[in-house]
Amino acid sequence: MKNLNRRSFIQKTSLTAAAVSIAPSYLKANSERPLSSTYMGGFAAPKLEKVRAAFIGVGARGGTHARFFAALEGTEVVAICDLYEDLVQEKTQWVKEASGPNRHKNIAQYWGDEDKWRTMLKEVKPDVVFIATNWVNHAPMAIGAMEHGAHAFVEVPIAITIQDMWDIVDTSERTQKHCMMLENVNYSRDELMFLNMCRQGVVGEILHGEAAYIHELRWQMEEQERGTGSWRTHHYAKRNGNLYPTHGLGPVAQYMSLARKEDTFGSLVSFSTPARGRELYAEKNYPTNHKWNQLDFKGGDLNTSIIKTTMGKTIMVQWDETSPRPYSRLNLVQGTKGILAGFPTRVALEGGVEGLTEDHHSWVQGEQLEKLYEKYDHPLYKRLNEAAKGSGHGGMDGIMVYRIMECLQKGLPLDQNVYEGCLWSAVSPLSERSVASGGAPQPFPDFTRGNWKETAPLEIIS
Repeated sequence: MKNLNRRSFIQKTSLTAAAVSIAPSYLKANSERPLSSTYMGGFAAPKLEKVRAAFIGVGARGGTHARFFAALEGTEVVAICDLYEDLVQEKTQWVKEASGPNRHKNIAQYWGDEDKWRTMLKEVKPDVVFIATNWVNHAPMAIGAMEHGAHAFVEVPIAITIQDMWDIVDTSERTQKHCMMLENVNYSRDELMFLNMCRQGVVGEILHGEAAYIHELRWQMEEQERGTGSWRTHHYAKRNGNLYPTHGLGPVAQYMSLARKEDTFGSLVSFSTPARGRELYAEKNYPTNHKWNQLDFKGGDLNTSIIKTTMGKTIMVQWDETSPRPYSRLNLVQGTKGILAGFPTRVALEGGVEGLTEDHHSWVQGEQLEKLYEKYDHPLYKRLNEAAKGSGHGGMDGIMVYRIMECLQKGLPLDQNVYEGCLWSAVSPLSERSVASGGAPQPFPDFTRGNWKETAPLEIIS
Protein backbone atom coordinates (compact mmCIF):
# COMPACT_ATOMS: atom_id res chain seq x y z
CA MET A 1 0.00 0.00 0.00
CA LYS A 2 2.83 2.37 0.86
CA ASN A 3 4.47 1.70 -2.49
CA LEU A 4 1.20 2.38 -4.27
CA ASN A 5 0.79 5.68 -2.49
CA ARG A 6 4.37 6.57 -3.29
CA ARG A 7 3.92 5.69 -6.95
CA SER A 8 0.71 7.71 -7.03
CA PHE A 9 2.46 10.65 -5.42
CA ILE A 10 5.37 10.47 -7.86
CA GLN A 11 2.99 10.21 -10.80
CA LYS A 12 0.88 13.16 -9.68
CA THR A 13 3.86 15.39 -8.91
CA SER A 14 5.49 14.48 -12.21
CA LEU A 15 2.31 15.41 -14.08
CA THR A 16 2.13 18.66 -12.15
CA ALA A 17 5.74 19.45 -12.97
CA ALA A 18 5.07 18.70 -16.62
CA ALA A 19 2.03 20.97 -16.62
CA VAL A 20 4.06 23.78 -15.10
CA SER A 21 6.88 23.31 -17.57
CA ILE A 22 4.53 23.61 -20.57
CA ALA A 23 2.54 26.52 -19.13
CA PRO A 24 2.73 29.61 -21.35
CA SER A 25 5.57 31.94 -20.40
CA TYR A 26 3.13 34.81 -19.89
CA LEU A 27 1.60 32.90 -16.95
CA LYS A 28 4.93 32.19 -15.26
CA ALA A 29 6.28 35.71 -15.68
CA ASN A 30 5.53 38.47 -13.20
CA SER A 31 4.14 36.02 -10.67
CA GLU A 32 5.24 37.94 -7.60
CA ARG A 33 4.59 41.59 -6.78
CA PRO A 34 7.69 43.49 -5.62
CA LEU A 35 7.52 44.62 -2.00
CA SER A 36 7.78 48.26 -3.10
CA SER A 37 4.65 48.02 -5.26
CA THR A 38 1.00 48.59 -4.35
CA TYR A 39 -2.05 46.63 -5.46
CA MET A 40 -4.24 49.05 -7.42
CA GLY A 41 -7.61 47.24 -7.33
CA GLY A 42 -9.33 49.66 -4.97
CA PHE A 43 -6.64 52.33 -5.04
CA ALA A 44 -7.63 55.94 -4.38
CA ALA A 45 -5.02 58.54 -5.36
CA PRO A 46 -4.53 61.74 -3.35
CA LYS A 47 -7.10 64.41 -4.23
CA LEU A 48 -6.36 66.75 -7.11
CA GLU A 49 -8.04 70.11 -6.56
CA LYS A 50 -7.26 71.13 -10.13
CA VAL A 51 -6.64 68.42 -12.72
CA ARG A 52 -3.98 69.43 -15.26
CA ALA A 53 -4.32 67.30 -18.38
CA ALA A 54 -2.34 66.64 -21.53
CA PHE A 55 -3.78 64.96 -24.62
CA ILE A 56 -1.80 62.73 -26.99
CA GLY A 57 -3.60 62.02 -30.26
CA VAL A 58 -6.46 64.39 -31.06
CA GLY A 59 -7.88 62.95 -34.25
CA ALA A 60 -11.12 60.96 -34.11
CA ARG A 61 -11.32 60.50 -30.31
CA GLY A 62 -8.85 62.58 -28.33
CA GLY A 63 -10.22 65.92 -29.48
CA THR A 64 -13.73 65.20 -28.21
CA HIS A 65 -12.33 64.13 -24.83
CA ALA A 66 -10.34 67.38 -24.63
CA ARG A 67 -13.37 69.52 -25.45
CA PHE A 68 -15.60 67.94 -22.82
CA PHE A 69 -12.83 67.87 -20.21
CA ALA A 70 -12.09 71.56 -20.79
CA ALA A 71 -15.64 72.59 -19.89
CA LEU A 72 -15.58 70.87 -16.48
CA GLU A 73 -14.85 72.83 -13.32
CA GLY A 74 -11.44 72.36 -11.74
CA THR A 75 -9.69 71.34 -14.96
CA GLU A 76 -6.86 72.78 -17.03
CA VAL A 77 -5.67 71.65 -20.45
CA VAL A 78 -1.92 72.14 -20.33
CA ALA A 79 -0.78 70.43 -23.55
CA ILE A 80 -2.00 68.94 -26.82
CA CYS A 81 0.19 66.64 -28.90
CA ASP A 82 -0.34 65.01 -32.30
CA LEU A 83 1.63 64.13 -35.41
CA TYR A 84 -0.24 66.80 -37.37
CA GLU A 85 -0.10 70.54 -36.75
CA ASP A 86 -3.58 71.19 -38.14
CA LEU A 87 -5.14 68.80 -35.62
CA VAL A 88 -3.28 70.41 -32.72
CA GLN A 89 -4.38 73.88 -33.81
CA GLU A 90 -7.97 72.80 -34.39
CA LYS A 91 -8.36 71.00 -31.05
CA THR A 92 -6.72 73.87 -29.17
CA GLN A 93 -9.45 76.08 -30.57
CA TRP A 94 -12.10 73.52 -29.54
CA VAL A 95 -10.82 73.67 -25.97
CA LYS A 96 -10.94 77.46 -25.84
CA GLU A 97 -14.43 77.58 -27.35
CA ALA A 98 -15.72 74.99 -24.86
CA SER A 99 -14.39 76.73 -21.76
CA GLY A 100 -14.68 80.45 -22.47
CA PRO A 101 -11.99 83.13 -22.78
CA ASN A 102 -10.64 83.06 -19.21
CA ARG A 103 -9.46 79.46 -18.97
CA HIS A 104 -6.81 77.20 -20.55
CA LYS A 105 -4.66 80.14 -21.58
CA ASN A 106 -1.29 78.37 -21.67
CA ILE A 107 -1.74 75.26 -23.79
CA ALA A 108 1.62 73.90 -24.92
CA GLN A 109 1.48 72.52 -28.45
CA TYR A 110 3.53 69.64 -29.86
CA TRP A 111 3.50 68.07 -33.33
CA GLY A 112 5.65 66.65 -36.09
CA ASP A 113 8.01 64.12 -34.54
CA GLU A 114 6.75 60.71 -33.38
CA ASP A 115 8.52 61.16 -30.03
CA LYS A 116 7.22 64.67 -29.30
CA TRP A 117 4.99 63.19 -26.60
CA ARG A 118 8.10 62.30 -24.61
CA THR A 119 9.28 65.90 -24.77
CA MET A 120 5.82 67.05 -23.72
CA LEU A 121 5.82 64.84 -20.62
CA LYS A 122 9.22 66.15 -19.53
CA GLU A 123 8.41 69.81 -20.13
CA VAL A 124 4.79 70.06 -19.00
CA LYS A 125 4.58 67.44 -16.23
CA PRO A 126 0.78 67.01 -16.36
CA ASP A 127 -1.32 65.37 -13.65
CA VAL A 128 -3.13 63.16 -16.16
CA VAL A 129 -2.61 62.14 -19.77
CA PHE A 130 -5.33 61.08 -22.20
CA ILE A 131 -4.04 58.78 -24.96
CA ALA A 132 -5.97 58.20 -28.20
CA THR A 133 -3.45 56.99 -30.77
CA ASN A 134 -2.50 53.97 -32.88
CA TRP A 135 -2.98 50.81 -30.77
CA VAL A 136 0.74 49.93 -30.73
CA ASN A 137 1.49 53.25 -29.01
CA HIS A 138 -0.95 52.78 -26.13
CA ALA A 139 1.37 50.79 -23.86
CA PRO A 140 4.59 52.84 -24.25
CA MET A 141 2.67 56.12 -23.88
CA ALA A 142 0.76 54.94 -20.80
CA ILE A 143 3.94 53.65 -19.20
CA GLY A 144 5.79 56.87 -20.08
CA ALA A 145 3.00 58.98 -18.57
CA MET A 146 3.07 57.06 -15.29
CA GLU A 147 6.88 57.16 -15.16
CA HIS A 148 6.63 60.96 -15.39
CA GLY A 149 4.17 61.16 -12.50
CA ALA A 150 0.86 61.29 -14.38
CA HIS A 151 -2.25 59.12 -14.28
CA ALA A 152 -2.83 57.52 -17.68
CA PHE A 153 -6.21 57.23 -19.43
CA VAL A 154 -5.92 55.08 -22.53
CA GLU A 155 -8.31 54.44 -25.40
CA VAL A 156 -9.23 50.82 -26.12
CA PRO A 157 -7.50 48.41 -26.17
CA ILE A 158 -5.12 49.19 -23.32
CA ALA A 159 -2.37 47.23 -25.15
CA ILE A 160 -2.07 44.51 -27.80
CA THR A 161 0.42 42.08 -26.21
CA ILE A 162 0.33 40.26 -22.86
CA GLN A 163 3.84 41.45 -22.05
CA ASP A 164 2.82 45.08 -22.58
CA MET A 165 -0.14 44.51 -20.25
CA TRP A 166 2.15 43.12 -17.54
CA ASP A 167 4.46 46.12 -18.02
CA ILE A 168 1.50 48.49 -17.60
CA VAL A 169 0.39 46.69 -14.42
CA ASP A 170 3.91 46.69 -12.97
CA THR A 171 4.40 50.38 -13.73
CA SER A 172 1.04 51.35 -12.24
CA GLU A 173 1.75 49.37 -9.06
CA ARG A 174 5.28 50.76 -8.73
CA THR A 175 4.41 54.41 -9.39
CA GLN A 176 0.99 54.30 -7.66
CA LYS A 177 -0.56 55.99 -10.67
CA HIS A 178 -3.86 55.03 -12.20
CA CYS A 179 -3.94 53.50 -15.66
CA MET A 180 -7.55 53.23 -16.80
CA MET A 181 -8.72 52.05 -20.18
CA LEU A 182 -11.36 54.43 -21.54
CA GLU A 183 -14.15 51.88 -21.97
CA ASN A 184 -16.98 54.30 -22.58
CA VAL A 185 -19.69 51.67 -23.17
CA ASN A 186 -19.77 50.92 -19.44
CA TYR A 187 -21.40 54.37 -19.12
CA SER A 188 -24.14 53.84 -21.70
CA ARG A 189 -27.72 54.06 -20.43
CA ASP A 190 -28.73 50.45 -21.07
CA GLU A 191 -25.45 49.00 -19.79
CA LEU A 192 -25.77 51.06 -16.61
CA MET A 193 -29.39 49.96 -16.17
CA PHE A 194 -28.47 46.29 -16.68
CA LEU A 195 -25.69 46.66 -14.07
CA ASN A 196 -28.22 48.11 -11.64
CA MET A 197 -30.68 45.28 -12.32
CA CYS A 198 -27.96 42.64 -11.88
CA ARG A 199 -26.87 44.15 -8.57
CA GLN A 200 -30.49 44.09 -7.38
CA GLY A 201 -30.74 40.40 -8.23
CA VAL A 202 -33.47 40.86 -10.84
CA VAL A 203 -32.13 38.03 -13.04
CA GLY A 204 -30.91 35.87 -10.16
CA GLU A 205 -27.53 34.18 -10.32
CA ILE A 206 -25.76 35.09 -13.56
CA LEU A 207 -24.59 32.08 -15.55
CA HIS A 208 -23.85 33.32 -19.06
CA GLY A 209 -23.17 36.49 -21.02
CA GLU A 210 -22.82 37.50 -24.65
CA ALA A 211 -20.77 40.42 -25.87
CA ALA A 212 -19.76 41.70 -29.28
CA TYR A 213 -18.43 44.46 -31.44
CA ILE A 214 -20.30 44.06 -34.74
CA HIS A 215 -19.63 47.24 -36.71
CA GLU A 216 -19.06 47.34 -40.45
CA LEU A 217 -16.09 49.66 -40.92
CA ARG A 218 -14.74 48.83 -44.37
CA TRP A 219 -15.19 52.50 -45.30
CA GLN A 220 -12.22 53.32 -43.07
CA MET A 221 -10.00 51.91 -45.81
CA GLU A 222 -10.55 55.28 -47.52
CA GLU A 223 -8.28 56.76 -44.79
CA GLN A 224 -5.03 55.80 -46.46
CA GLU A 225 -2.39 58.35 -45.45
CA ARG A 226 -3.72 59.43 -42.04
CA GLY A 227 -6.66 58.52 -39.85
CA THR A 228 -7.83 55.27 -38.28
CA GLY A 229 -7.99 53.24 -41.48
CA SER A 230 -4.42 54.06 -42.45
CA TRP A 231 -3.04 51.91 -39.61
CA ARG A 232 -5.98 49.73 -38.53
CA THR A 233 -6.26 48.08 -41.96
CA HIS A 234 -2.82 46.54 -41.45
CA HIS A 235 -4.00 44.94 -38.19
CA TYR A 236 -6.91 43.33 -40.06
CA ALA A 237 -4.49 41.96 -42.62
CA LYS A 238 -1.84 40.58 -40.28
CA ARG A 239 -3.72 39.41 -37.16
CA ASN A 240 -6.31 36.65 -36.87
CA GLY A 241 -8.47 36.80 -33.75
CA ASN A 242 -10.78 39.21 -31.92
CA LEU A 243 -9.00 42.54 -32.34
CA TYR A 244 -11.53 44.72 -30.52
CA PRO A 245 -13.27 42.88 -27.65
CA THR A 246 -13.74 45.43 -24.89
CA HIS A 247 -16.84 47.42 -25.91
CA GLY A 248 -19.04 44.37 -25.51
CA LEU A 249 -17.04 42.54 -22.87
CA GLY A 250 -16.45 45.37 -20.39
CA PRO A 251 -20.08 45.76 -19.30
CA VAL A 252 -20.73 41.99 -19.16
CA ALA A 253 -17.59 41.51 -17.05
CA GLN A 254 -18.85 44.13 -14.60
CA TYR A 255 -22.32 42.54 -14.45
CA MET A 256 -20.55 39.32 -13.42
CA SER A 257 -18.06 41.15 -11.13
CA LEU A 258 -15.15 39.41 -12.85
CA ALA A 259 -11.76 40.10 -11.23
CA ARG A 260 -13.72 41.53 -8.31
CA LYS A 261 -14.13 39.07 -5.43
CA GLU A 262 -16.80 36.77 -6.87
CA ASP A 263 -15.08 35.28 -9.93
CA THR A 264 -12.46 35.96 -12.56
CA PHE A 265 -11.40 35.05 -16.08
CA GLY A 266 -10.28 31.44 -16.54
CA SER A 267 -9.59 30.55 -20.18
CA LEU A 268 -10.88 31.02 -23.70
CA VAL A 269 -11.19 29.16 -26.97
CA SER A 270 -11.45 31.03 -30.25
CA PHE A 271 -12.26 30.46 -33.92
CA SER A 272 -12.27 32.75 -36.94
CA THR A 273 -14.07 32.52 -40.26
CA PRO A 274 -12.14 32.76 -43.54
CA ALA A 275 -10.85 36.21 -44.46
CA ARG A 276 -12.88 37.37 -47.46
CA GLY A 277 -14.64 40.70 -46.93
CA ARG A 278 -11.68 43.10 -46.89
CA GLU A 279 -10.03 41.47 -49.89
CA LEU A 280 -13.27 41.62 -51.90
CA TYR A 281 -13.82 45.25 -50.86
CA ALA A 282 -10.31 46.19 -51.98
CA GLU A 283 -10.72 44.39 -55.31
CA LYS A 284 -14.01 46.18 -55.95
CA ASN A 285 -13.00 49.70 -54.90
CA TYR A 286 -9.28 50.14 -55.68
CA PRO A 287 -6.96 49.62 -58.66
CA THR A 288 -5.10 46.33 -58.91
CA ASN A 289 -1.81 48.01 -57.98
CA HIS A 290 -3.28 49.84 -54.96
CA LYS A 291 -1.55 49.10 -51.63
CA TRP A 292 -4.71 47.55 -50.17
CA ASN A 293 -4.71 45.03 -53.01
CA GLN A 294 -1.11 44.11 -52.17
CA LEU A 295 -2.04 43.00 -48.65
CA ASP A 296 -2.54 39.34 -47.77
CA PHE A 297 -5.57 39.54 -45.49
CA LYS A 298 -5.18 36.80 -42.89
CA GLY A 299 -7.66 38.00 -40.25
CA GLY A 300 -11.02 36.23 -40.42
CA ASP A 301 -14.06 38.40 -41.10
CA LEU A 302 -15.80 37.20 -37.92
CA ASN A 303 -14.24 35.83 -34.74
CA THR A 304 -16.11 33.94 -32.03
CA SER A 305 -14.48 33.31 -28.67
CA ILE A 306 -15.89 31.53 -25.63
CA ILE A 307 -14.60 32.53 -22.21
CA LYS A 308 -14.96 30.23 -19.21
CA THR A 309 -14.59 31.81 -15.77
CA THR A 310 -13.05 30.13 -12.75
CA MET A 311 -16.58 29.47 -11.45
CA GLY A 312 -17.65 27.84 -14.72
CA LYS A 313 -19.71 30.71 -16.14
CA THR A 314 -19.48 31.37 -19.87
CA ILE A 315 -19.26 34.43 -22.11
CA MET A 316 -19.46 34.43 -25.89
CA VAL A 317 -17.49 37.29 -27.40
CA GLN A 318 -17.80 38.10 -31.11
CA TRP A 319 -16.03 40.57 -33.35
CA ASP A 320 -16.78 41.59 -36.93
CA GLU A 321 -15.84 44.91 -38.51
CA THR A 322 -16.18 43.67 -42.08
CA SER A 323 -19.49 41.95 -42.85
CA PRO A 324 -22.49 43.91 -44.19
CA ARG A 325 -24.84 43.83 -41.21
CA PRO A 326 -26.37 46.19 -38.58
CA TYR A 327 -24.39 47.35 -35.56
CA SER A 328 -24.59 45.25 -32.38
CA ARG A 329 -22.81 44.73 -29.05
CA LEU A 330 -25.21 41.87 -28.10
CA ASN A 331 -25.04 42.91 -24.41
CA LEU A 332 -26.80 39.81 -23.11
CA VAL A 333 -26.77 38.37 -19.61
CA GLN A 334 -28.64 35.17 -18.63
CA GLY A 335 -29.49 34.46 -15.02
CA THR A 336 -31.47 31.84 -13.13
CA LYS A 337 -34.49 34.20 -12.97
CA GLY A 338 -34.40 35.78 -16.42
CA ILE A 339 -32.52 37.47 -19.21
CA LEU A 340 -31.44 40.99 -20.18
CA ALA A 341 -30.52 41.54 -23.82
CA GLY A 342 -29.57 44.35 -26.15
CA PHE A 343 -29.88 45.34 -29.83
CA PRO A 344 -32.80 45.76 -29.49
CA THR A 345 -33.05 46.24 -25.72
CA ARG A 346 -35.42 43.72 -24.19
CA VAL A 347 -36.06 41.90 -20.90
CA ALA A 348 -37.77 38.62 -19.97
CA LEU A 349 -38.21 37.34 -16.40
CA GLU A 350 -39.55 34.16 -14.90
CA GLY A 351 -43.10 34.89 -13.78
CA GLY A 352 -43.19 37.89 -16.11
CA VAL A 353 -42.38 41.55 -15.59
CA GLU A 354 -44.98 43.06 -13.28
CA GLY A 355 -47.69 44.89 -15.19
CA LEU A 356 -46.14 44.12 -18.57
CA THR A 357 -45.79 40.39 -19.32
CA GLU A 358 -47.21 37.20 -17.88
CA ASP A 359 -44.16 34.94 -18.15
CA HIS A 360 -40.65 34.59 -19.52
CA HIS A 361 -41.92 33.59 -22.99
CA SER A 362 -42.61 37.26 -23.82
CA TRP A 363 -40.16 40.15 -24.09
CA VAL A 364 -40.59 43.57 -22.58
CA GLN A 365 -39.36 45.83 -25.37
CA GLY A 366 -40.08 48.97 -27.38
CA GLU A 367 -42.38 51.47 -25.62
CA GLN A 368 -42.84 49.06 -22.71
CA LEU A 369 -39.23 49.71 -21.68
CA GLU A 370 -40.12 53.16 -20.35
CA LYS A 371 -41.52 51.55 -17.20
CA LEU A 372 -38.27 49.66 -16.69
CA TYR A 373 -36.21 52.82 -17.18
CA GLU A 374 -38.36 54.55 -14.57
CA LYS A 375 -37.71 51.76 -12.10
CA TYR A 376 -34.13 50.71 -12.86
CA ASP A 377 -32.30 53.61 -14.55
CA HIS A 378 -28.88 53.84 -12.93
CA PRO A 379 -28.58 56.81 -10.52
CA LEU A 380 -25.33 57.86 -12.22
CA TYR A 381 -27.13 58.14 -15.55
CA LYS A 382 -29.96 60.12 -13.95
CA ARG A 383 -27.50 62.57 -12.41
CA LEU A 384 -25.19 63.10 -15.38
CA ASN A 385 -27.24 62.49 -18.51
CA GLU A 386 -28.17 66.13 -19.12
CA ALA A 387 -24.65 67.40 -18.44
CA ALA A 388 -23.14 64.82 -20.81
CA LYS A 389 -25.42 65.46 -23.80
CA GLY A 390 -23.51 66.20 -26.97
CA SER A 391 -20.27 64.69 -25.63
CA GLY A 392 -20.27 61.76 -28.05
CA HIS A 393 -21.78 58.27 -28.35
CA GLY A 394 -25.09 59.31 -26.87
CA GLY A 395 -23.51 60.96 -23.84
CA MET A 396 -21.54 57.96 -22.58
CA ASP A 397 -18.23 59.70 -23.35
CA GLY A 398 -19.16 62.66 -21.18
CA ILE A 399 -20.35 60.56 -18.26
CA MET A 400 -17.05 58.66 -18.38
CA VAL A 401 -14.86 61.78 -18.42
CA TYR A 402 -16.98 63.43 -15.73
CA ARG A 403 -16.62 60.38 -13.48
CA ILE A 404 -12.86 60.27 -14.00
CA MET A 405 -12.54 63.89 -12.93
CA GLU A 406 -14.93 63.40 -10.01
CA CYS A 407 -12.89 60.47 -8.71
CA LEU A 408 -9.58 62.32 -9.07
CA GLN A 409 -10.86 65.50 -7.44
CA LYS A 410 -12.51 63.65 -4.53
CA GLY A 411 -9.79 61.04 -4.07
CA LEU A 412 -12.05 58.08 -4.92
CA PRO A 413 -11.18 54.76 -6.60
CA LEU A 414 -11.88 54.74 -10.33
CA ASP A 415 -14.84 52.78 -11.73
CA GLN A 416 -12.46 50.68 -13.86
CA ASN A 417 -9.07 49.59 -12.58
CA VAL A 418 -5.89 48.74 -14.48
CA TYR A 419 -6.43 44.98 -14.13
CA GLU A 420 -9.85 45.12 -15.78
CA GLY A 421 -8.42 47.06 -18.71
CA CYS A 422 -5.73 44.41 -19.16
CA LEU A 423 -8.03 41.40 -18.71
CA TRP A 424 -10.62 42.70 -21.17
CA SER A 425 -7.90 43.58 -23.69
CA ALA A 426 -6.14 40.22 -23.20
CA VAL A 427 -8.90 38.59 -25.26
CA SER A 428 -7.14 39.86 -28.40
CA PRO A 429 -3.74 38.16 -28.05
CA LEU A 430 -5.26 35.08 -26.39
CA SER A 431 -7.78 34.68 -29.22
CA GLU A 432 -4.96 34.98 -31.75
CA ARG A 433 -3.09 32.19 -29.92
CA SER A 434 -6.19 29.99 -29.81
CA VAL A 435 -7.07 30.50 -33.49
CA ALA A 436 -3.49 29.71 -34.49
CA SER A 437 -3.59 26.48 -32.47
CA GLY A 438 -6.88 25.22 -33.89
CA GLY A 439 -9.01 26.46 -31.02
CA ALA A 440 -6.87 25.21 -28.13
CA PRO A 441 -7.84 26.71 -24.74
CA GLN A 442 -5.73 29.66 -23.62
CA PRO A 443 -5.52 30.48 -19.88
CA PHE A 444 -5.83 34.11 -18.82
CA PRO A 445 -2.94 35.61 -16.86
CA ASP A 446 -3.92 36.80 -13.39
CA PHE A 447 -2.75 40.40 -13.57
CA THR A 448 -4.01 40.90 -9.99
CA ARG A 449 -1.70 38.17 -8.64
CA GLY A 450 -4.59 36.71 -6.65
CA ASN A 451 -5.84 40.01 -5.20
CA TRP A 452 -9.08 39.91 -7.22
CA LYS A 453 -10.47 37.87 -4.31
CA GLU A 454 -10.13 40.95 -2.11
CA THR A 455 -11.43 43.54 -4.60
CA ALA A 456 -14.99 44.73 -4.01
CA PRO A 457 -17.45 44.60 -6.93
CA LEU A 458 -18.28 47.94 -8.52
CA GLU A 459 -20.95 49.64 -6.44
CA ILE A 460 -24.06 51.32 -7.82
CA ILE A 461 -22.65 54.81 -7.63
CA SER A 462 -25.13 57.62 -7.19
